[in-house]
Amino acid sequence: MKTVKKAELHVHLEGTTTPALVKKLAANNGAELDPSTFKSDGEFSWSDFWDFLRCYDKAAAAIQSKDDYRAVTYDYLKRCALENTIYVETFSSPDHAADAGISYTDHLEGIAAGIDDARRDFGIEGRIIVTCVRHLGPEKANSVAQKFVEYPHPYVVGFGMGGDEAQYHPKDFAPAFYKAHDAGYKTTNHAGEFGDCQSIRDTLTHLPVSRIGHGVRAIEDPNLVSELAERQIPLELCPGSNIATGLYDGYEQHPFDQLKQAGCVVTLNSDDPPFFATSIGKEYERVAAVNGYDEQIMRQITINSLKSAFCDDALKEKLIAAV
Repeated sequence: MKTVKKAELHVHLEGTTTPALVKKLAANNGAELDPSTFKSDGEFSWSDFWDFLRCYDKAAAAIQSKDDYRAVTYDYLKRCALENTIYVETFSSPDHAADAGISYTDHLEGIAAGIDDARRDFGIEGRIIVTCVRHLGPEKANSVAQKFVEYPHPYVVGFGMGGDEAQYHPKDFAPAFYKAHDAGYKTTNHAGEFGDCQSIRDTLTHLPVSRIGHGVRAIEDPNLVSELAERQIPLELCPGSNIATGLYDGYEQHPFDQLKQAGCVVTLNSDDPPFFATSIGKEYERVAAVNGYDEQIMRQITINSLKSAFCDDALKEKLIAAV
């Protein structure tokens, strides 16, 4: 699948940072890393989804400046471009930046600089979806949404939410999501990953979302699958992530193909690639191999992603033409 142009809609920027880059940034900043962040071979060390969230936060703490965000963004887009990826929407987390003392605007400017540098060097396009963190609560989400509308940036194309689905209810975050929606932005929410089908239904009922982050658990309810297919709500599917965190035993058991065959709009994404020993290129290779997809089918998955992207129509048309 190396010749197939790829696109990605669901990847957490801090979660793209490799162990080597985390160590390099920490050394540059004179920051001390918790040794439990890594296995002996240098890979990230975590045992289950909640331990992964803790490991993610420990690794993200190495990112401590605007230029660090530029470096992380550039490094990831470079790796994507080498796998023939032409577009990436990355989730940015102002809460993680704030923990390091980085302002909302500096955080975005750092990411934008990385996008500009990667476009110049590799021809790849990137855009930003600002996210709040569910388990940090609705008050923090409102604060992020307020900054989101107060400080627009040309590369910021949407608003979203990640984190632990077991915490709070989607309706608790409606004020934050509607701030973004009413300002003219599209939104997406993680649902149906470790939360069940009800998590997806509650998101569709209470939040003005245009896409669902993950949404894979919809397969447990045929009526919900039919609704998602009928409404053509894109699913940001992340098979490698779901397998690594124990939702499914392998690509053969992952319902990517079932959702596709049911008429859902499926997209393919890597989520937090170094944590899950994957990449967008590996996701394309593995999903194609297991399901017997040819290059034409994989190109259609890329087109699904581009049509579902939150960027402007002119850029979408240019990227789709390139596929």
